[in-house]
Order: sequence, then C-alpha cells, then structure tokens
Amino acid sequence: MSADDSMFARDQIISYSQRDVLSILGQNYSSFVALPAQGTRGGILVAWRDGSSNVEHYRVHRHSVSVLFQDHGQQPWWFSGIYGPHEDAEKPAFLDELREVRSFCVGPWMLAGDFNMIYSSEDKNNDNINRALMGRFRRFVNEMELKEIPLLGRRYTWSNERASPTLVKLDRVLCTTDWEDLYPNCILQSHATEMSDHCPLVLGLKVGVKGRRRFHFESFWTRLPGFLDMVKSSWDEPVQTSCPLECFSIKLKRLTHALQS
Repeated sequence: MSADDSMFARDQIISYSQRDVLSILGQNYSSFVALPAQGTRGGILVAWRDGSSNVEHYRVHRHSVSVLFQDHGQQPWWFSGIYGPHEDAEKPAFLDELREVRSFCVGPWMLAGDFNMIYSSEDKNNDNINRALMGRFRRFVNEMELKEIPLLGRRYTWSNERASPTLVKLDRVLCTTDWEDLYPNCILQSHATEMSDHCPLVLGLKVGVKGRRRFHFESFWTRLPGFLDMVKSSWDEPVQTSCPLECFSIKLKRLTHALQS
C-alpha cells in the first residue's frame, strides 16, 4: 500500500489492533485502513474481505479515509469513508478537505458516512437550520457533480433520542455518475440499532434483481455545454398521438433518456 501525502503518520493508522478488527468483523477481514478516534468522537475503519479486492493505494485525512478498490474484472474505484466535524466553524475546511481528496482520487468515486451536514431543509424535522452551511454543502455536491443514492424506507438517520426528538439525515452515500455506471443496481437500506443514535446503513452493490436505472435530475446538468440545446431538440421531436396527456408523458420519458445519455 501507499499513502503519500496523507495527513496522519502510518503508526497512527495502524494503532487499531488487527486482533480487535478480526474479533469484531471475523477472521476474513485481516486487511483494513483506520483513522483513530479522538476520545468518543471520530474514527473510521475501512476493511475488506480477504481476496475480494486488490487494494494498492489509500489516503488518510483528518475527516476521511479513502481506499482504491480493484474488484476482479472491474474498473478501479475510490471509496471514501467520512466522519464530518461537529463544530460548524470546522465544516468549511472539511468541505475543502473533500475537494482535496477528490483531486487525488481520480475516476469513479463513492463517499459514505456521517457528514454532519445537510444540503436540504427536508433533511431535518425542525427549522433550526444553518442555511449558510447548508448552501455550502449543496454547492459542494453540485461542484463535484455528485448524486445521492436514495435511502429506502427511512427519511432520517440520526436522533437526539429525546421525548420530542430532533431527527436529521446526517448519514448518506454520494457517488459520481461513472461510479453508478459500475453498480447501477445498488440498493441502500438501513438497519435498526440499540447501540447508537445513528442508524447503520447497508449498501448492496450487486443486487440480484435488475430494474430500470434510477433517474435523478442533477442541478449541475444545467451548467454543461449544450444542455438547453439537448432539451429543445428532444422536446421538439414529433409525437404520434392526439391525447395531450399521453403526448406530455412521451416527451418526458424521451427527455429522460436524452439527459441520461
């Protein structure tokens, strides 16, 4: 492995005992990269089953651990495990760190973990929102041309566990379009837990049932050259029907295919 320019020394990375990792995950997980926790906060562990992937490069930063996976017969892709800072004053620097991570992690990229930030008011069940930070996170997602993998069956991932709880979606999975091209049928689900105020997320990369590819309109598309021309060209194509509603439906479906291309 190599970890050039990482922000933590190698002796800190291996401060997690391999014995501890094996006792938690099982004997098939002898390979891992870790960011040590500081007190009761932080800490990231990225482990992979022996023989499942070749890993030659990783990077450890203050709030993230990134690993380059080479699955058998698959294009290499980067995974970044995230644990964002709690203090609002540190969050702009955290987003800058992720930009730096992206500059080194070229190609298909997936980020997952506790970002400790939201980019939509719908991600919280009350109006106590820092809209400036929310805007910063949203701009980061658009700038990096990321899309979120939808979480099935749950709206929020964290609770303060009070009688009238604050509920927030702090944990999420983001990816680039070329990463989703590698795993177009992935499914993100959550599990219940009694051990944490966060619910664990489980991402299945290769589900057995294939369906239609999800369509998400990405706001960064509007900034791509030729976007308006593609929309106009698709919308102006003739439709062989006299029903206005059917005509509208056909045009939307056709535009969906044009935008995905």
